[in-house]
Amino acid sequence: MVNKRKSLPPSLTIKLGKWVWTTLWQIMMSRLAPRNNSGEYIRPASLFRETVSIQTENKYQPATKRYRLFVGLGCPWAHRTLVVRALKGLEDVISITIASPAGDKGIWVFENEQEGCQTLPELYKLGQPGYNGRATVPVLWDEQTKTIVNNESADIIVILNAEFNQFAKNPDIDLYPEELKAKIDEWNEKIYHTVNNGVYRCGFAQSQEAYEKACRELFTTLDEIDNTLSKSRYLCGESVTLADVRLFTTLFRFDVVYYGLFKCNLRRIKDYKYLSVYLQDLYQLPGIADTCNLEAVKQDYYGNLFPLNPGGIIPLTPDITEVIS
Repeated sequence: MVNKRKSLPPSLTIKLGKWVWTTLWQIMMSRLAPRNNSGEYIRPASLFRETVSIQTENKYQPATKRYRLFVGLGCPWAHRTLVVRALKGLEDVISITIASPAGDKGIWVFENEQEGCQTLPELYKLGQPGYNGRATVPVLWDEQTKTIVNNESADIIVILNAEFNQFAKNPDIDLYPEELKAKIDEWNEKIYHTVNNGVYRCGFAQSQEAYEKACRELFTTLDEIDNTLSKSRYLCGESVTLADVRLFTTLFRFDVVYYGLFKCNLRRIKDYKYLSVYLQDLYQLPGIADTCNLEAVKQDYYGNLFPLNPGGIIPLTPDITEVIS
């Protein structure tokens, strides 16, 4: 018996498939990346903003082996804290726990139980009972009071730079010197909006207009930075500062992840005369290479950002020595 049932016309199949995928994509993106009415990605603010200080009234006092950093190796924001920890020589002072993204659950999980917790959301609820907000890395955790000190990377690196010098191997390294603070803050503000968060504004944009605006701003700033580096070794002169740390972790991921997956593909960092040398210079500073895990970066982005890479295929990339060159 001949089956006379006809298949859908190709054009209708394509239209139906496109409608289903677009609808699902919009739902998933709304959860992954909150946006405004123009389709621009809006990053939620960090909520835990306490500090560590020797001031007597401060409940979080500097101490060795009291605090722990919860980080993800693929996360550029968490990577900043590892870089400053390495530059200051705080490896024996601040402990580290690595969390990994569970793509199917959309949360960070621990390989081994921490404080009786298997996941980062559980740790947040331990630190603040009843908490139901976002659970992100990095986290500066106080093992004495079982609370979150801070989960804003920009704050944490300032804390690590200044508040543990009595225990640091490299106390004389000051990444945020008083005489350069205004210049560092100016660079940080620009780089955060157009580069650090700018790559996410490209990759998570939900309209063509939002994407193009973010992409143009990103490369305008990269061009400006390249010009600045033609005149000085680092952003604020001849010494590395927190501005360089904050830029480095984005540049390290750029050619492997943001260039393709996030559509930041006008130019690679490798195509810039001075930025490429600058990236290599920072990577070669003592201790920095040990904080860089290119395979974890690829796995975290390509393997877990399903709306951007639904096939889950992890691309082959050059050896890290070719990426950082």
